[in-house]
Amino acid sequence: MNLFKRTTALLVVTLVLGTAGCTDSSSDTAITGRVKTAISKEPGLTGSKVGVSTTEKVVHLSGTVKSRDERAMLIAVARKVEGVKALKTDLVVTPQQKPGVKPQQKAGVKPQQKSGVKPQQKSEVAAQKKRELRAQHRVTPPDVQFQGPSTSSN
Repeated sequence: MNLFKRTTALLVVTLVLGTAGCTDSSSDTAITGRVKTAISKEPGLTGSKVGVSTTEKVVHLSGTVKSRDERAMLIAVARKVEGVKALKTDLVVTPQQKPGVKPQQKAGVKPQQKSGVKPQQKSEVAAQKKRELRAQHRVTPPDVQFQGPSTSSN
């Protein structure tokens, strides 16, 4: 009977210690699942493709979103989930362009145009332009004729 009690006690202690080590990871997995479920059920976030991971009850959201409002909604939904201790976000907002509207360009920057000039020809053209610029900046002395010492007296 004494052996039975010892074996039972050892078994109980082993099970308790074994499950105690697994509770953090299983609860992290459960939190991740609950956050993903909450995001998918939120009407304004139906098309969102966001990565969700949890470590020590800290939820990490990553990916791209369409607007700042969508980002704020994702954060609010994740914070409301039971078991979330903290939240880290690496959500990047990529604004959507309206159809037919070209992105604005910085002032003073000309768009690059592709020329039909081959790379070898480009270097020759650049060298020619440099020679022309140097020639323009050279100072040429005026035509001065030097005549011997002046014979005027003061």
